[in-house]
Amino acid sequence: MMESYSTVAGQFFGLVSLALCIWAFSSKQDDRLLMLLLSANVAFVLQFMFLESWTAAALSLLVIARIALARRYPGSKAAMAIILAASGAASVLTWQSWADLPAIVAMVLGTMGMFLLRGIPMRVSLGLAAVAWMLSHLLVGSVGGTLAEALVLFTNAITIYRLYRAKQRYPEFID
Repeated sequence: MMESYSTVAGQFFGLVSLALCIWAFSSKQDDRLLMLLLSANVAFVLQFMFLESWTAAALSLLVIARIALARRYPGSKAAMAIILAASGAASVLTWQSWADLPAIVAMVLGTMGMFLLRGIPMRVSLGLAAVAWMLSHLLVGSVGGTLAEALVLFTNAITIYRLYRAKQRYPEFID
């Protein structure tokens, strides 16, 4: 019986993350995107914990730290290295099977994108990370998490297009 409560709780937090991710990636403002992603990742941590995917839970927790550091120290290769090292350590300590690999790939892609890129290139990198996270969600059976990543990809693609169009129209105002 406890297992079914855990599964329901995991699915619930996956759906919460879905709503937060859509809101985040519909934003043209990098700061708003990053703040909403903080909230979504709290829900992802809880989802992965309830679904007993410990590597994904640990890495999702580190995503929260990564977002905070990327906002405070944009472009910092030292902060990026610290997050990547912590991610490597967390992955080694929580590794259960090859099903943990997509979360690791997602963490690396997202970390590099957030520290080294801005605007459209950052969103492309985060889109690739979303593909890896989607696979991670599929492997643990999270409906909400899988839908969150699929809709993140869709919404992110639309936002990339909107930013591209705005840059074409107003190149002097948009990075």
